[in-house]
Amino acid sequence: MIRDITLGQYYDADSVIHRLDPRVKLLFSVLYIVSLYAGRGILCFALAIVFLAVIIALSKVPVKFILKGLRSIVILIVLSAFLNLFLTQGEVLVRFWIFKITKEGIRIASLMVIRIVLLIMGTSVLTLTTTPNDLTDGLERAFGFLKIFHVPVHEVAMMMSIALRFIPILIDEVNKIMKAQQARGADFENGGLIKKAKAMIPLLIPLFVSAFRRASDLAQAMEARCYHGGDGRTKLHPLKYHRRDVIAFLLQFAYLAAIILLRIFLRAFPVEFL
Repeated sequence: MIRDITLGQYYDADSVIHRLDPRVKLLFSVLYIVSLYAGRGILCFALAIVFLAVIIALSKVPVKFILKGLRSIVILIVLSAFLNLFLTQGEVLVRFWIFKITKEGIRIASLMVIRIVLLIMGTSVLTLTTTPNDLTDGLERAFGFLKIFHVPVHEVAMMMSIALRFIPILIDEVNKIMKAQQARGADFENGGLIKKAKAMIPLLIPLFVSAFRRASDLAQAMEARCYHGGDGRTKLHPLKYHRRDVIAFLLQFAYLAAIILLRIFLRAFPVEFL
């Protein structure tokens, strides 16, 4: 499961999505999340799926690589579906013991699972098509207005960039520790959930030691290079909007407007199975 985490990983490819300004992709992530919660019904989610499919196709990132990241949140998906399926009030279809499955519960659970899957896949496109440096620059420029309120935008963006960089590094470190423990007879594959959880305990101490050591080395390297924040610093490649970025902006707002209009239409003319 640890090997299936794709958050923070960058997939190198020559695509129009990779070449977009990081601020455009940040806005895409925000608007896509808003659209998933603003939309209601199968038609809205169908439009969201088509829009995301086009984005993934243009990004040239393999669908299998994006779906791989869903394996790490299977428990969250199953738990959300279970709670909505059995705790939603409505027309009872099946009843056993203290549990009951309602018609509304099936519908809400299905939509909840679709929403979570699309949410993870949509936000994965951001990190898979944007390098940590570009993401840091995009965050700093996009939220630069907050400096008026004395918000340390550069420092926050830097911390997020470092955190994203550390994710794949720590995953590799966990894999190395697991292989070393397995060579000494540790068993991480067999047994129930509780046994597997207990088997993970010996991984925590060396992982934390390695993480703190890497953090200390990084802090010393930044101090040795006289890093003192973002004041007065210049960029090697300043961010500039191009024609493709403007087109991407317009397409994103058109998509969100379509979701809102579709929701209004379905509210005015409700159709049961939509």
